[in-house]
Amino acid sequence: MLLWPGSTLRALLILGFCTLSAVDANADTLRQQLVYEVYAGGIHGVQVKMDIDLRKPGRYDLVMGAKTRGFLGSLVPWEGTFESHGWVVKGKYRPKKHQSTASWRDEVDIKEYLYNKNGSFKSLRITDEKRDAELKEIPDEVTNGTIDALTATLQVLKNYNENGKCEGESDVFDGKRRFKQIFNHEESVTLEKSKYNIYGGPAAQCIVEVVPVNGEWHKKPRGWLSIQEQGREKGTMPTVWVAQLSENGPAIPVKIRIKTEYGTLFMHLAEYQNADTILVAEKRVTEEEE
Repeated sequence: MLLWPGSTLRALLILGFCTLSAVDANADTLRQQLVYEVYAGGIHGVQVKMDIDLRKPGRYDLVMGAKTRGFLGSLVPWEGTFESHGWVVKGKYRPKKHQSTASWRDEVDIKEYLYNKNGSFKSLRITDEKRDAELKEIPDEVTNGTIDALTATLQVLKNYNENGKCEGESDVFDGKRRFKQIFNHEESVTLEKSKYNIYGGPAAQCIVEVVPVNGEWHKKPRGWLSIQEQGREKGTMPTVWVAQLSENGPAIPVKIRIKTEYGTLFMHLAEYQNADTILVAEKRVTEEEE
C-alpha cells in the first residue's frame, strides 16, 4: 500500500464567480467544503479535504489537500495540496493557474502551471529541494490544448448537473506527460448512506480512465497508470460515484473505489458543508471523539 498516496490522490481528483458586493444573497450555496476519508483493507490511511468555490462571477476556485494519517502516516509521511483557479467561459471551466505542492518527509516539490484565457498553455515553473524556481521548457505538442486534472474533473461534475451522466473527456498535462482523462458513464444508481459515508440517494456510477498521449511515459506503467492497469486486470477499473448535493453548485464525488494487487481502496464522503448545511458521518464523529 505504500505506492498509492501521492499518485492515486493526485489523479482522483484521480477528481467560479468580482467583488463581494456583486455576490447575491444565495452566494454561500455556491461554496462546497468536503472531507473524504480513505480506507484500504479497512484501515484508515488518508484524509482528503476539498473546497469548491464558485462565488465570484465568471471565476472558479478549487483546492484539494490530502495527507497520510495514523500508522500509514508514520511510515509514509506524505502531504499534498492541489489547487486550480480560473475563468468560466461560455459554460466551460478554463484554468488560469494550477499549482501542486507535495511534501515527502522534509522534501517539498512545487509545480506552478499558468494558462492564457484563450485556453493556450503559458508556462510551467518548478521548485524543489535541489533547485530554485525555474521555468521548464516543454514541447508545444505536449501542452497545447491541455488543462489540469482538477479543472477537467470539475467540468465533468458540472456536466452531471446538466444531463444526469458522469461523462466527459479532456487532454491533461501533468508536468511531464500528456494524457486523456476520460469519464465513462456506466449507470444511474441509488446509494445508501453508511457510518462511513454521509450520502444516500441517486447517483451516477462511472469509470475513470487515463490514456497516454505523449510526453515522458515509461514502457512499463508507473504511478496512477500502474494502479489503473492493476484494476483492469482484476476486472474493475477505478470507479467514482457522483451526486448533486447543492442546487446551485456542481455535483461532487460521493464515493471512489480503486482495486489494486494490494487490495481495494475506498474513499468515502465523510463530511459536507454548504451554507448552513453540515453533515458528518457517524464513523468520523466516533474517530474524532476517540
